Amino acid sequence: MIANKREKTFRTIVSFSTTTDAMAMEDYCTAHDVAGRFIPLPSVVSAGCGMCWSAPPEAEKAVRAAAAAAGITPEGIYQLLL
Repeated sequence: MIANKREKTFRTIVSFSTTTDAMAMEDYCTAHDVAGRFIPLPSVVSAGCGMCWSAPPEAEKAVRAAAAAAGITPEGIYQLLL
């Protein structure tokens, strides 16, 4: 029997150069109800930190604003099919 596979969807992925920045982003987004969650960095992205913030594509503007408000400079922001 074949296990059900999760359907892939586009996600906004925010990568960070340090784990400290990634954790600060998680704290800020959680405290301010910004959509998304902390996940391991997908292997297709190379970054200094192995974690990232994953959000729905429609939340990209809010995620960018949250990073700026928290004083965090993302290493990269990507749209990926995960």
